[in-house]
Amino acid sequence: MREIQKTLQAVLDKTVATDKVFGTSFAIEQGDLIWSGASGDLSKDQSYFIASTTKLFTTAMILQLQARGDLALEDRVSNYLDESVLLGLHLFKGQDYSRELTIKELLAHTSGLPDYFQGKGDHGKSLEDEITQGYDQSWTFDESIERTKKMRPLFAPGTKNKAHYSDANFQLLGRIIEVITHRTFCENCIDLITGPLGLEKTYLYQDPSDKRPKRLYYKEKELIIPKAMVSFGADGAVVSTSADMLVFIEGFFTGRLFPLEYLSSLQEWNRIFYPMRSGIGIHLFRLPWLVNPAGSIPYFIGHSGLSGALAFYSPKENLYIAGTVNQVAHPDISFKTMIKLAQVLLKGKNKSKGA
Repeated sequence: MREIQKTLQAVLDKTVATDKVFGTSFAIEQGDLIWSGASGDLSKDQSYFIASTTKLFTTAMILQLQARGDLALEDRVSNYLDESVLLGLHLFKGQDYSRELTIKELLAHTSGLPDYFQGKGDHGKSLEDEITQGYDQSWTFDESIERTKKMRPLFAPGTKNKAHYSDANFQLLGRIIEVITHRTFCENCIDLITGPLGLEKTYLYQDPSDKRPKRLYYKEKELIIPKAMVSFGADGAVVSTSADMLVFIEGFFTGRLFPLEYLSSLQEWNRIFYPMRSGIGIHLFRLPWLVNPAGSIPYFIGHSGLSGALAFYSPKENLYIAGTVNQVAHPDISFKTMIKLAQVLLKGKNKSKGA
């Protein structure tokens, strides 16, 4: 077991030995083995921005509200959102679909709504472009929706085999959670997730002067964007540690947050970006046969963020993994690290069984 742990740490050390990643932190669990490690300018206890992995928190809240009978995934969002939010939200080929959008379509990114964050604005730049260039800025829920309305939808909601990743979907879901519960998204995060799971180092980032999370990197420079990180809210503002995220991802997939039987219904996959597929509030990471002919790399279900953070579960191997490489310019390195860590663990445990 000690040899496996040593090799797992070597994977992290090698990851920061390049000129692309300056710090990494990961935690992994399979059966009786739970391991966490860090390298570079990250420590095991250092908190960091999990970015869009936050969407798993939002999904878990929606599913809890469904279990309580407060909503159904097939509900139209017009049941919960003000007319000011809906007006002009989804106009596609001369038809207004704004009041036909459902909670399920928001979760699954099958709404057809454009992405207020990565979509191009009036000046040909996206918020992502501006922020990665160091222009920190804040926005409100209303401003994110107004920005969305100025962009063209991609398709009619629920179009078969169509999905388009949009942060606007989860801004809307965050507002729906607040409307139903009469509590802020932050309060719901505490009541429904961090409190029940005992996640003491996980919270919604709300104060730009909060310097606890490790600053992100974009290429070789620190990305100082606290105003933006606050603004993401339900689509990307959670701060956590790898150890806390390991507890969260296990809780998500073992029925501690919502009824376990819901999981199968979430796995309706649509292509979203290679090699990812979008389910209902979750993502599938599965390498195609051409790059994984022996099938030695299992598929994973969970979510990731542009920050290089991720949290996934391998049903085949009953393996949980969470971590970050804290590099906005190269979030793919986080997946490569996840694969290497999983392979080390699986190979080591199989070798131990053989012995």
